[in-house]
Amino acid sequence: MRNKIQNAVLVFVSFSIFSLSCQKQLGQKQLDQKSQEAEASSVASNARAENPPFNLEVILRGDGNRFGLVKFRQDNDPAKIITLDTWVRDLEPNHNYLLQRAVDNVVDGNCTSTNWLTLGKGLTAQSILTDANGTGREELWRDISTVPTGSEFDIHFQVVDAVNGDVVLTSDCYQYIAR
Repeated sequence: MRNKIQNAVLVFVSFSIFSLSCQKQLGQKQLDQKSQEAEASSVASNARAENPPFNLEVILRGDGNRFGLVKFRQDNDPAKIITLDTWVRDLEPNHNYLLQRAVDNVVDGNCTSTNWLTLGKGLTAQSILTDANGTGREELWRDISTVPTGSEFDIHFQVVDAVNGDVVLTSDCYQYIAR
């Protein structure tokens, strides 16, 4: 009888240890899964500030063959400078033009803002002078160090005649995230 009781106790203790071991493994798996989910969530929240669109290829079109391109680039640096390598063609020869942008804080792919800002070299407006063939190029830039990283905008551009303000080129609506 004593052996039966010892065997029963031994089986009970073994089963209890096995059961607790399984629960510990299951608990550890749940903790690992929650840790992985938290890490994935953190990565996803940082993705907005780490993934494009930081850089845009802005196409500007006008009447006839009038055309422009703005290579809009923000390097990954603490200065938060956007370079705007701007090129236009088939405009009036030997003439000055200005690049402007307007932004919407509501990111819906529909640029409705008409709050135009003339771009240049930092805060100083800079004209784009065309040559005898109506082609012009200018390296412009804008400091956005006051814009929080991860901020999103709808943004569109236009080129205007520097003398009379007439719009000669316009772009579609683009989406941008500040790096």
